[in-house]
Amino acid sequence: MPEAMAVPKALSGGHNKGGAYVDRDKPAQIRFSNISAAKAVADAIRTSLGPKGMDKMLVELSKAQDIEAGDGTTSVVVIAGALLDACSKLLQKGIHPTIISESFQKAVDKGVEVLTAMSRPMELSDRETLLNSATTSLCSKVVSQYSSLLAPMSVDAVMRVIDPATATGVDLQDIKIIKKLGGTIDDCELVDGLVLTQRVANTGVTRVEKAKIGLIQFCLSPPKTDMDNQIVVSDYAQMDRVLREERAYILNLVKQIKKAGCNVLLIQKSILRDALSDLALHFLNKMKIMVVKEIEREDIEFICKTIGTKPIAHIDHFTAEMLGTAELAEEVNLDGSGKLVKITGCTSPGKTVSIVVRGSNKLVIEEAERSIHDALCVIRCLVKKRALIAGGGAPEIELAVRLAEYSRSLGGMEAYCVRAYADALEVIPSTLAENAGLNPISTVTELRNRHAHGDKMAGINVRKGGISNILEELVVQPLLVSISALTLATETVRSILKIDDVVNTR
Repeated sequence: MPEAMAVPKALSGGHNKGGAYVDRDKPAQIRFSNISAAKAVADAIRTSLGPKGMDKMLVELSKAQDIEAGDGTTSVVVIAGALLDACSKLLQKGIHPTIISESFQKAVDKGVEVLTAMSRPMELSDRETLLNSATTSLCSKVVSQYSSLLAPMSVDAVMRVIDPATATGVDLQDIKIIKKLGGTIDDCELVDGLVLTQRVANTGVTRVEKAKIGLIQFCLSPPKTDMDNQIVVSDYAQMDRVLREERAYILNLVKQIKKAGCNVLLIQKSILRDALSDLALHFLNKMKIMVVKEIEREDIEFICKTIGTKPIAHIDHFTAEMLGTAELAEEVNLDGSGKLVKITGCTSPGKTVSIVVRGSNKLVIEEAERSIHDALCVIRCLVKKRALIAGGGAPEIELAVRLAEYSRSLGGMEAYCVRAYADALEVIPSTLAENAGLNPISTVTELRNRHAHGDKMAGINVRKGGISNILEELVVQPLLVSISALTLATETVRSILKIDDVVNTR
């Protein structure tokens, strides 16, 4: 390959037929600079793989993995880094980027077959397996010691929002995670109903049984003129009339709300004027209607789905059939660290749940939320593709052994590239061993030996510091996570290989 050969500097530039100067070294330099930049990121992230790893630093590739599978974000970057390293060595040997790229595609296709063959099917009714998968995901997180609380919570949340018999995916928008500062992670809870972080506006009514809930998108305050007008009031009689009109207008609105049988009122946030005037609040309080204001626009859909209400945009549409019903709506005190509004026992509930995440500071809450999200994604993967695979580096070593065998059946440069791909995959078990304080070389050699003799489930047991049958240790992950990590990492590496020039823009 002319680009990657070491060309003497005097000859590296050439003139083409048009007489323009062409730098023949540039594509090779660009490739190597891209590869070294991506490798630097991968090396920085390597230390965060597995239960004993440091914490996260992620890039675009892991975002793609996060969207597709929701877990395995560190693995995908580490694999990509190892593949880039392999590319770099192959390019230096003078192999053309296109050959490397096509060989890697062959290797990943074969890899997906190997992974599928070593996976085992599972059913969503098997709660134990779902819990094991969620626990494995939580093991590498800062909140791993709380996995016995968070794993069942994640499994229950997903199972409540789907129909296990027919579901082929999970909409995580149906599981709302509410972060509330204070308490500890032990105080996290799963609420079958609606939880609002907004406070009750009128202190007089904080608990309503047999709630009839209305959600309004109009304002309970005096109307404003369309344009910015000023009205000059010359005497007290006129002023009195303005105030009386205002009072009558608001009283009329509140009476219509009461007439429909509403006793809990949720008011959407308004930016044009006050959504709720003090006078309106006074009337609502007298009529024993509980009021929660400042409802965010993006929460409207979730609220409607949860309690079976419909948003009301005008007072004329405020009728009994637009209301949602629930057994209980109350403001709950959280041991001095704020209050939450809980609406439970909805009569026509949609398939939604809320998870309240507690923590002593913002960092802990953010970490807990991310960990729960990953656990939810693992369960979602199992709903999408109902198959499990061993964790602990077992699939990667199995791939390395089987792809090395496969490379012997190929000829020429392809065999060489597929072999390099197989060797690169050993980075995952090697990194896991390193982060667990084991000797990476002897651990990977022993693993390779056991897989070559047909022990497909041999993996690194980080807890006991050795090699064991990983399925017996219940370290499992969804097949989709492994397949997605492998395919996305390979796609990224192939894309980087294709870049042979960079245009500087001002």
